[in-house]
Amino acid sequence: MALNLPRTVSVLGSTGSIGVSTLDLFEQAKVDVDVVALTAGRNVERLAEQALRWRPRIAVIEDEAGLPALRDRLKGSGIETAAGANAVRDAAAAEAQWVMSAIVGFAGLAPTLAAAKAGAVIALANKESLVCAGPALLRTARMAGGAVVPVDSEHSAIFQVLDPEVADQVSRLILTSSGGPFRNATREEMAAATPERALAHPNFSMGAKISIDSATMMNKGLEVIEAAYLFAMPPERIEVLVHPQQIIHSLVEYADGSTLAQLGPPDMRPPIACAFAWPDRLPWPAPKLDLTQTPLTFQHPDFDRFPALRIAKEALRAGGHAPAAMNAANERAVSAFLDRRIGFLDISAVVSETLERLDGMEFAADGPDTVECARMTDTEARRVADDVVGGLASRAARA
Repeated sequence: MALNLPRTVSVLGSTGSIGVSTLDLFEQAKVDVDVVALTAGRNVERLAEQALRWRPRIAVIEDEAGLPALRDRLKGSGIETAAGANAVRDAAAAEAQWVMSAIVGFAGLAPTLAAAKAGAVIALANKESLVCAGPALLRTARMAGGAVVPVDSEHSAIFQVLDPEVADQVSRLILTSSGGPFRNATREEMAAATPERALAHPNFSMGAKISIDSATMMNKGLEVIEAAYLFAMPPERIEVLVHPQQIIHSLVEYADGSTLAQLGPPDMRPPIACAFAWPDRLPWPAPKLDLTQTPLTFQHPDFDRFPALRIAKEALRAGGHAPAAMNAANERAVSAFLDRRIGFLDISAVVSETLERLDGMEFAADGPDTVECARMTDTEARRVADDVVGGLASRAARA
């Protein structure tokens, strides 16, 4: 099947690492795309540079304070400008055939759902959309005639090797993890970790939130939840292996003993290329593997040092609002750590205590207004997490 080009595309979160990689892929592959919208959070300078290169119909900055500067930089270009969360959502709903959803955090949920309602093929890099409203997002995309194609390298790997015709014969999905910067650290070393140390990912250059999630392995916990929703797999059949080289991105084990793996360099552009060309393949000067120079090693994760994995599986089993509450608490805890108000090991402790305090909360996980249901959970979980953080900070100050 030949690629149907030119294609209309939008990139939500274009100035982040995934957004930049997406536009770099378009450049290197020399694909014929008509860019409908580019959106960013606060980086006016980079958004303006991208807009002048790709000539979208609209460039949107979420931070409304950045709109005057954006307008000034794009004056005379003919490119429409807008600002605010509603403008980002409206840009996501514009008539683009393919939408990269790369906004980090809960803020990505409403725009991703808007793109799903519009019937777009969504290249999904925003974990929180699935974690907070996975069933609703997938159902919305299906009913609108669109699709959700994962961009996270682990889920892209499974997407590429899981045969839908025999999905009932899958015995395990195995997600791999680099182990992050603390793969071999002791709990004492982790307790003393600074934000600078935790941000030092061994393989990827990522934003602060994603880098800290990698360090705690909460990113892998979120990915377990994503995999459960994307591939209709119960949590007991999803496992995680630490694979420091990050060459094998995930594996699918079948009932007959066959295990299929997808391999690739630690580079986000190949999974983006897969999502863009699906169900075809996109030729581009991709980095190649030399397996003769690459030893492959694996180990089981240490749940005592990385309790976020256990917390995420428990939230998945609990269902309902629990994954969304876990995600909100984690966002607040990561922010508090980056602000040096709590320690590194406190991040998982904050998430765990928040979920304990919210046990029995009766907010609906899915209702007529999916975003509002998720927002209610998110707001309450953030309030409780902030209270837990405050208690930890007060105790630390008195110590």
